[in-house]
Amino acid sequence: MEQLVVRLGTNLHDPVHWVVWSTQSQDVIASGELASAEDLASLSERTSQRRAIVLVPGADVRLSTVTLPGKVNRKLQNAIPFMLEDELAEDISELFFAMGPAQGNQQSIAVVSHRQMEKWQHWLSQAELTAEAIIPDTLALPAPQQEEWIAIALGDQLIVRQGAWQGMQGEQAFLTSVLAFQAKTLAEPVAVTALTDVDLHAVPNINQTTANEDVPAIGVLAKYAGKASFSLLQGQYKAKKQHNQLWQVWRAPLILLAVVVLITLADRTLELNQLKQQNATLSAQIDTLVKQGFPDIGTYRNVRLKIQQEMQRLEQSGDGSSLLVMLEQLNPAFASSRITPQTLRFDANRTEIRMQAQGKDFNALDTFKRTAEAAGFTVEQGAINNRDNMVIGTMNIRGAS
Repeated sequence: MEQLVVRLGTNLHDPVHWVVWSTQSQDVIASGELASAEDLASLSERTSQRRAIVLVPGADVRLSTVTLPGKVNRKLQNAIPFMLEDELAEDISELFFAMGPAQGNQQSIAVVSHRQMEKWQHWLSQAELTAEAIIPDTLALPAPQQEEWIAIALGDQLIVRQGAWQGMQGEQAFLTSVLAFQAKTLAEPVAVTALTDVDLHAVPNINQTTANEDVPAIGVLAKYAGKASFSLLQGQYKAKKQHNQLWQVWRAPLILLAVVVLITLADRTLELNQLKQQNATLSAQIDTLVKQGFPDIGTYRNVRLKIQQEMQRLEQSGDGSSLLVMLEQLNPAFASSRITPQTLRFDANRTEIRMQAQGKDFNALDTFKRTAEAAGFTVEQGAINNRDNMVIGTMNIRGAS
């Protein structure tokens, strides 16, 4: 996994160091230095990462520890700015107080001006970068052992961590003199571990050892910054949840997609209802036709299977003749008379069709009778009635000899 780490300066035109750090291989993928924060947008050309761990100068963040009258709770935390008021040069209303780790009634505090926090966030916003965390660079170094300092040089800056919640940052020449003054007040020499090329050997009361990390200084900061548990992004500066930002980006497309899905579902539902209605109508028509053709068919579930069974039964006859054969032979009679059979019953034992037929007049029925007899059939004509300007008659038709 890749992690973008950016170290901002105090002012807009201070150099900006950056690195793309591989958390898997613990190595630098790419790194560099920008002339100022105005060039932050150019990082998009070097990396696809739009979220970053942001380091800021330790000199801009005051690290303090206060002793509270009792166990740490939210009410006591709210009183901390007033407890530190006498120690701060600025009005507490212009300062932001971020809570660090607490041990018993000891509460660690990071103090930074609102003006500086807003500047850093404005630069990032202009470059379309999102801060996952904002950490003082002094706390991006590994926590030292007791009676030990950890030092690193970044450009012309020197960064020193002097304890779990203590450190200094500034120009190397100035900070070296400050370290010399502090070391001079100690009873025993202080051990300083340098993680990059730092020369404090000449400083009295300091014993320096070098443990180069074999990566650029910004890479060293990136390595340990990812393990830091503290961030200035608290309270009013708390980072927005990533899913809220993603929702803002994808809200319109997702709404459009939902509308399309709803329209499609509505269309498919309407189409399905229409098909169901058509299917019900067709099923009713099939039932009507089946009952007309097979009035004694009885109940059934599978109309296809039932008709096949009825057709097989009707095809059977005592002398080898069948209903279908007789109907085929009677086809010329039906064609010439244009009568329409309404019911058909077949007696296989007698090889006889009992039919009720409808024609336009008496001549139609007579034409059928004469044509069928000419084909060798015996036709007995039964009752004939008028109905709705049509003639309906019954006939018994025996097979041709």
